[in-house]
Amino acid sequence: MHPSAPASAPAIASAPRVFVVIPARFAASRLPGKPLAMIGGRPMIEHVYRRAAAARGISGVLVATDDARIAQAVEAFGGRAVMTRSDHVSGTDRIAEVAAGLSCDLVVNVQGDEPLLAPEAIEEAAAPLLADPSIPIGTLAGALADDDAPNPHVVKVVVDQRGFALYFSRAPIPYRRDADAPRASVYRHIGLYVYRRECLLALAALRPTPLERAESLEQLRALEHGHRIRVVETSRASVSVDTPDDLERVRRLANGLLP
Repeated sequence: MHPSAPASAPAIASAPRVFVVIPARFAASRLPGKPLAMIGGRPMIEHVYRRAAAARGISGVLVATDDARIAQAVEAFGGRAVMTRSDHVSGTDRIAEVAAGLSCDLVVNVQGDEPLLAPEAIEEAAAPLLADPSIPIGTLAGALADDDAPNPHVVKVVVDQRGFALYFSRAPIPYRRDADAPRASVYRHIGLYVYRRECLLALAALRPTPLERAESLEQLRALEHGHRIRVVETSRASVSVDTPDDLERVRRLANGLLP
């Protein structure tokens, strides 16, 4: 009689591979060259990179750029940069070009103008996708100040009873027909996204949709095509840099916060 074959060892599921990709371009209309703007003696892109790398569970961080000056600055502080095409219309399309060459499960889109981003915010956004493989996209939202509601530069989001986005808008939503109507849960959207890689690549292959073009909000492409977006409420506020005034504000806030 032949000895019985040894039982196969149980399969051990490997931890999901999560990459942060930071889209960064030089030709910003309101603040050209902002990824290289100096904050505390270091370029902004370095602060964003190091904060992203400090998040737990991250397999790697890459900067996606079409500008050699940004790539050189990233490599100078020991980071990794990937050159992309220059004709991308959005940061999502730019990171999708990079994601196509990655072997990973999740791709985190961290904006290159968030030098004060808390690493824990990345962990919060990724948590629902790590826990539930049916969720294709995650993002963050925070408290909305009353005076920000009419501001078109502050994106608002309303969610359903399970925390999934119903709509994003630059307009004050929802409209309250009666003054005594109850206040619905509306939040200030924070533009950090976590995608399943295959969902990101599928979205990048689609043409911009009517609502996306009307509001100039690329996340509406996902909603219009039926992709759910899980919105995680966070108290970890950040400050994005869009204008010279924003840059000066971040420089003031950074005193004592940056290493």
